[in-house]
Amino acid sequence: MAAKKGKGSEKAKRSSAAGPKAQQKHEAEERERAGAAHTSHEKSRFLRGQRIDPRRIDGSESVADLIDGTFLAYNAARLREAAQLFAGKMLEPDVTVGLTLTGALTPAGLGMAALIPLIEAGFVDWIISTGANLYHDTHFGLGLAMHRGNASESDIVLREEGVVRIYDIFFDYDVLLSTDAFFRQIMRAPEFQRAMSSAEFHALCGKYVSEREKALGLEQRSLLSAAYTAGVPIYTSSPGDSSIGMNIAALALEGNRLLIDPNSDVNETASIVLNAKRSNGKSAVMILGGGSPKNFMLQTEPQIQEVLGIDEKGHDYFLQITDARPDTGGLSGATPAEAVSWGKIDPDKLPDAVVCYVDSTIALPLLTSYALARRKPRALKRLLDRREASMARLKREFERSSAAPVTSEETNSTLDRHR
Repeated sequence: MAAKKGKGSEKAKRSSAAGPKAQQKHEAEERERAGAAHTSHEKSRFLRGQRIDPRRIDGSESVADLIDGTFLAYNAARLREAAQLFAGKMLEPDVTVGLTLTGALTPAGLGMAALIPLIEAGFVDWIISTGANLYHDTHFGLGLAMHRGNASESDIVLREEGVVRIYDIFFDYDVLLSTDAFFRQIMRAPEFQRAMSSAEFHALCGKYVSEREKALGLEQRSLLSAAYTAGVPIYTSSPGDSSIGMNIAALALEGNRLLIDPNSDVNETASIVLNAKRSNGKSAVMILGGGSPKNFMLQTEPQIQEVLGIDEKGHDYFLQITDARPDTGGLSGATPAEAVSWGKIDPDKLPDAVVCYVDSTIALPLLTSYALARRKPRALKRLLDRREASMARLKREFERSSAAPVTSEETNSTLDRHR
């Protein structure tokens, strides 16, 4: 009986590592002798990706063209996907972009080179940073120098010479003393004598750094200054874990009343995300590294949903640059898929989640150049100026969720506990 022809027979003809080896080898040799074309099966859903056929690199290509045209596989491909996600979707006008900073990025000059241009172009709407990045950023706003060095130098000799090292960045120990003195001086001002969110605190610091920059004839040197000018709020998830926090603690010993209020930070960051969603927009997170800032950024959704009881789905776009592995169980390496189980990421938006395993000091300049080449500047959202309105919305929704009627099951459960 003749075999029926159809889709089943076509699949049978398709060569496979699971197929009959001798027969497939013979058929390939017959095709080669006959000069037949390769039996392509590119209709397979697994073969719909861009064909690997890059243009030759000749030195005339832009960074954006290089990324689109030659970053085709492995972590280069993930970087291309990150760049295209950032410029193509995250920078739409209705998307609120939150950025996290970990690792010593500002000492390497990436505040000036990449972060300030992103802020001024309206590509970053709010930030969560380690305190260290903001402290070392301030050196540049005060006109203090950082230098390239040799990481193999003796640290004992460097200490004797009064030189501090951040891997291959060297600077004079007096840079620390001068920056400490600056922060202590401004934090004694009357406007600092109260409890405030870290965004309020960093805005006040940014104002003073901006004034110092102008006095020194400097421009576009400090991230704190640029964020203050653009109305971009900067939070820190660990206020005491940096030289800035250490100086706040020192001033407390002499009666200074400045206090960074973590409750305000938790609620303000949640209100930013909720307001983005309730304004018919979307929320995007761009995570450089991991650590505490990553968690503080992503916990905004569990705060909204799990703790405040407000209906929400999670962030819409997720982009992370990291060198941390997921199998160690740490938050820094946790994947966006894992974040879905916590309610941090909208499960329907997982295709719009990219993790690129590469050093942030490599990826950030490339992403910045790509975005500036592919996107026109956006209008500044000035979320710093809208904090009170965002918090008012959060409070209203929290009050509505808290006023939900108690079910009979909940009532019975309460009675059982009191019997």
